[in-house]
Amino acid sequence: MKEFLKHILWATDYSDESEHALLYAGLLAKTYGSKLSALHVIPDFSPVLYEAHPDMEAELTGKIQAATAASEARIQEISKAKDIKFDDVLVRTGSPDKVICEAVEKEKANLVVVGLTGLGKAAPMGGVVTRLLHSSSVPVLVTKRKKGTVSIKKILVPTDFSDQEDVERDYAWKLAKGLDGSLGFLYVMELFGHDFRLTDELFDSVLKKLKARRKREHEDVEMTEDVYKAATAFEGIVDYAEHHKYDMIVMSTLVKPFARFFLGSTTEKVITLSVLPVFAIPPKRG
Repeated sequence: MKEFLKHILWATDYSDESEHALLYAGLLAKTYGSKLSALHVIPDFSPVLYEAHPDMEAELTGKIQAATAASEARIQEISKAKDIKFDDVLVRTGSPDKVICEAVEKEKANLVVVGLTGLGKAAPMGGVVTRLLHSSSVPVLVTKRKKGTVSIKKILVPTDFSDQEDVERDYAWKLAKGLDGSLGFLYVMELFGHDFRLTDELFDSVLKKLKARRKREHEDVEMTEDVYKAATAFEGIVDYAEHHKYDMIVMSTLVKPFARFFLGSTTEKVITLSVLPVFAIPPKRG
């Protein structure tokens, strides 16, 4: 467990959503003894302006330096207010999603924590967050602001029996183990709006597969498995998680190679619709 979540990167634009995300970043950093860094990205329009108005270069450089100093001070204020200490405070300029990914590689972070709508609100789930999910090489924990204390005790892991599921289960087990939580594995039977009945035999077959996989898991984490009927996978996951009072959903960002480009991945739809934080794991690259 010592190698798990060694370095957590919290990306903020100072919105309420991103400050709420910090509570999750702080909880995980405390639980796993992780290094915790804060990152704020200042949009950089200077190259275009330099070309059009070269006489403004000194003025723009000064403004960026002033904004950097103000950002560092703001993050320290947040640290004090939330009683969460940072090992590093990073302020960069550029495109937020690209800078975040660059920081992940340079700082060797293995988790990014962001608020859902805090980093760009042009897209339904936040433009920067959407692009980050598409390009990040490490998991991204996306949270929403909600009432009550931050707690992660019940973790839901949707399953489709794909190869990627083994990666999801490994992350989920380590999260549950460190947080002294439990895991629930869910298979959603999609109805696709058709008027037909799913037989008891089909449900039994799915449950047998879940139980067979459960036998290979660690016995010191409480685990359950269930099958749920829904029109679509993302609706079933969202409804089940909220009805059964889960605290977090762990799933991969992409299962079917072309789904996200045309319809948006199931994970992205779950992130958009669910009130729960989603620990989104990128597909294997290379």
